[in-house]
Parts: sequence; structure tokens; C-alpha cells
Amino acid sequence: MARKKNTVDLDVSRGIAPGLVAKTKKRLVVASGGSHPALSVDVASALGTELVPTEHRTFASGEILTRFEVSIRGCDFFLVQSFGPPVNEWLMETLIMLDAAKRASAKRITVVAPYYPYSRQDKKGRGREPISARLVADLFKTAGADRVMSVDLHAAQIQGFFDGPVDHLFAKPVLLEHFERTLSADDRAKLTVVSPDTGRVRVADTWSDSLGAPLAIIHKRRDPNVANQVTVNEIVGDVRGRVCLLVDDMIDTGGTIVKAAQALKSSGAERVIVAATHAVFSHPAVDRLQDPAIDEVVVTDTIPLGEDKRFPGLTILPIAPLLARAIKEVFEDGSVTSMFDGAA
Repeated sequence: MARKKNTVDLDVSRGIAPGLVAKTKKRLVVASGGSHPALSVDVASALGTELVPTEHRTFASGEILTRFEVSIRGCDFFLVQSFGPPVNEWLMETLIMLDAAKRASAKRITVVAPYYPYSRQDKKGRGREPISARLVADLFKTAGADRVMSVDLHAAQIQGFFDGPVDHLFAKPVLLEHFERTLSADDRAKLTVVSPDTGRVRVADTWSDSLGAPLAIIHKRRDPNVANQVTVNEIVGDVRGRVCLLVDDMIDTGGTIVKAAQALKSSGAERVIVAATHAVFSHPAVDRLQDPAIDEVVVTDTIPLGEDKRFPGLTILPIAPLLARAIKEVFEDGSVTSMFDGAA
């Protein structure tokens, strides 16, 4: 008597055996690097979840090890890591965490970098210079990232450096809501939006449209051979008796912003308010930003700010709700662009 073979009929149309179909539910996992854990906790909380338990260890030699303490196989993995100082340590930690996630079989890996590292090195200003922003994108990709999410990139062209989707978010709605809520009717009537240099005119123009305020532009000259040195040449637009809102993507040492504010006050501006997304605040920014020419500074918390970098007149707005909403859109295959009405 011929022995029966154990066979399973295959559903040819689907390529799988009936009865063996396992429905897999999409699973969102949020992990935190060591740069800004408070922001990561806020993002996870806004998403209604908790950060994945992660072991972070630095050996005596300075080498870094990270290990996820639960399975992340098949998940949609979001690594939240900002890049304040020391930027190189956080960059290396990010690469190691990406490698760990890739080897742990995460299905899709997204780097959520509110402040993109080396973003100002987006082109060659002189011969024999690197394009470090492109190098960072290559490192992310090689380490295992499938997608990158960032807020207010210093140059939009950085989106093209990464070989995969890049979600470029804008902090403008967060900042704009603050000013619409806090500016008095008198201030709104006298408001002028100011671009601190010609490179930020497009962004300042969108602010001008949103607030229904005129636009002024500061023409500055920077010596390519001397870091953080700026000379203000002239102001294009009338600022006399106006409340000037200076908008920029970041404040590093504060040299550009302070000189711009001083020029505005010298030209008769009544008040100068500074709005920026990324508060890098390298020394001596804190001292400079307390200059009498500046009446108020408003930033977001894309970069952690310790007590030593806080001062009277500084307002810090939370960016976590914006990041959480973008993560939710990506996870649910929704539209990130719709968050900004289809435009910046």
C-alpha cells in the first residue's frame, strides 16, 4: 500500500497555504537617544505609548553600546534623537542604535532628528571643503535608516541628500500660534516681519502673509574666513515705530541676531522680538541675547536647554505635539504635507 504524503494545498492566487495566514498588526515603537530624553518622553506620551526600554552603556574606553530590551521585530521603529552638544557623540550613538534596530529586524526605521546635525555644511563654500550634511545622510542610510524626519532644515536641498523619504516639518505653526495668542491688537497693527538675511527671505515672506504684516530684509555680509562674524550693511523696508519680528531657523552664537536687532533699533524700531526654531545657544549666545536691543526671544525645544542657557525674556515652546502628529501620519500612511495645508 502506497504511503500517503503529507501535502498542503496552496492558494496559488495568494501564494500561501490556507489556514496558515497569520494576520500581523502594525506596531509602532518609539526609542530615544541620549541627547534629549525629555523630548522623546513627550513625543511618546503624545502618541499614547511609552519609549521602548533601552540599555545605554558607555565603556571606560569611551565606546558606546545600546541594546533594546524587548523585541522590535517587524515594528515601525522611530528613533528620536536631537543633536545638541556634544553633537559627535550623539551622532555616533544614533548610528549604533540604527544598526541595532536593523539587526533586530525592525520592519521600517525612521530617524526623527528635530535638529539635523551639520546642516550648515550643505554645500562647498570654498575649495577642498566637505559637504558634511550629505555625509550624515549617507551615514544614516548605511546604518539602517529607511526614512528621515526633521524640523526646519537649514537648507531645503538637504532633503535630496538622503536616498529615501524625508519628512521636512515646519515649526512655524507652533511659533505662529504663540504670537497670535500673545501679541496685543496694538502690536499686531504695528507688526513688521524681518528676515535677518537674504537667505531667509522666502520663510519670512510666508510669515508676512500669515500675519498680514509688511516685510523688511536685513542685508548682511559674512567673512568666509572668520567664523560667526557678521556685518550688517543696510535694512530694506521701513521699521521706524514698528514692532519687528525677526524670524530665523536657528540661533547659534547669536551674533547675527544681535547685530540685526541693534540695526533695527538704530533705525527707529519700537520693539524687537526674535523667533527661531533651533536654540543652539553656543557661547556667548546667552549673554548676547540679553542685549537691550532684544525685547523677547521665542524658541522651540528641538534642542535641550539647561538652566545655564535660560534667561529672562526667553520663551520655550514644545515641539513634541508636532513631531507626534507627523509620526502618526507616517505610521498610518497618511499625509505629512496636510499638516501644513500643503505648503510651508
